[in-house]
Amino acid sequence: MFTELQKRIEAVCHRAGRDPAEITLVAVSKGHSAAEIEAAILRFGHRILGENRVQEWREKAKQLPNIDWHFIGNLQSNKVKHCTGFSLIHSLNSKRLATVMEEQGQKRNHCFRVMIEVNISGEASKHGLPPSDVAELLHYTQSLPHVEVCGLMTMAPYATNPESSRPIFRALRELRDKLQLKELSMGMSGDFEVAIEEGATYIRVGSALFNQGDKTPT
Repeated sequence: MFTELQKRIEAVCHRAGRDPAEITLVAVSKGHSAAEIEAAILRFGHRILGENRVQEWREKAKQLPNIDWHFIGNLQSNKVKHCTGFSLIHSLNSKRLATVMEEQGQKRNHCFRVMIEVNISGEASKHGLPPSDVAELLHYTQSLPHVEVCGLMTMAPYATNPESSRPIFRALRELRDKLQLKELSMGMSGDFEVAIEEGATYIRVGSALFNQGDKTPT
C-alpha cells in the first residue's frame, strides 16, 4: 500500500508539473497499533505520522522513537501542555487556543508550529474558521513569540467524486497566497491527488495506507 501511494503521488506531481519533494506525506496512524504502523509505514522508512488524540499519541510515542509527529485533530486547550512533542499542529482555530499555546510555550520554552484550520465549505460539522476570519487570527499570532503560523489547513466535505473537492482546495490556495503564507495542508485518501494539483504541500493519508479503501475519510 505504501509503495502504491508513493507511485500515485509521483504520478500526479508529474501531471501537475510539480516536484514530489514539495509534498510531505503525513501518514495518519490514529486508531492503529504500533505493530500495525510498523508493518504499513515505518518499514518503508517513512517517519512522519499524524495523530488526533493526545492520550493515544502519548502511548504510541513511548513505543515508536524517532518519529516526526503531527497533530491533525481538533485540539482542546487543556491538552496543549502535552503537545510539545508535535513538530506541527494542523488545527489552530481560535484566538483562545493561540493564547493557550503562547502561555504553554513560555512555560516550556517551546514554539508551537501551526496551521490555521479553515472551514472553507461552511459545513456545520467541520471545525475551523470561516475564511473571512483567518487574517485577524494570523495578525493576532504575529504578536505571540511562541506560536508560528506556517500555513493553512482544510478538510473538504466527504464525497465519492474527488473532483468535488477541487473548489475547496483552490479557495484555500488562493487565501494562502493572499496572506503570503507558505504551506497548505489539504487532501486525504479520497482526494489527495486533486489537492496536489491545487497546491497542497502536506497531504494527510490514512485509510489508503492500511488497506481500508477510501471508506474512511483520512
